[in-house]
Amino acid sequence: MADPAYIVDGVLTDGEAWVALGTAAPDGSTNPITFTSTDDGQVGDFSQYMDLVLVLYCRDVVAATDHVNTGLRYNGDSGSNYFFQRFYGDGTTATATNSSGSVGYCMIFPANTATANAFGAAVVHIFDINSGKYKSCVSHYAADRDGAGYVGMDTMTWKNQAAITSVGVNAGNYFASGSRIDLFGVLPRMVA
Repeated sequence: MADPAYIVDGVLTDGEAWVALGTAAPDGSTNPITFTSTDDGQVGDFSQYMDLVLVLYCRDVVAATDHVNTGLRYNGDSGSNYFFQRFYGDGTTATATNSSGSVGYCMIFPANTATANAFGAAVVHIFDINSGKYKSCVSHYAADRDGAGYVGMDTMTWKNQAAITSVGVNAGNYFASGSRIDLFGVLPRMVA
């Protein structure tokens, strides 16, 4: 098989490349949004990446004035294998919690009846996706919450040693039209 365009004579041409793997633009009727490895040795094959990064710009359609939890599920695992810690605040109150469940909650987005047309943004870094250890991620997010903005940083561990071959992004209900989710693969740094 020929090397992908970002590898020349066995060496990466970009030492810390992020490779775009997929984009989703939900229409308000799909949940979860799932990205799956192609397992074919090409760009979409997760096995060649060290990390994955999700960049999200979202809003939920659920009728609530506050915010909605959003989480990840790896390889379709719906068991209680996700452990997460949440740290967020709104300028007045700071909250720190920890929990576990069948989805690793690691982001908060505005609900449908929060401030009109307010979307939240998040960056989620999923580490060492092909290692033989438990998988971890960290997310940073911010959004308006009915006139009171909030920011947060959450961490999550998936208690499974399998390589990650799919990432499901689970809305509280459904992601609103206008939302966007992008997935990037982070190639390992190679030095000549």
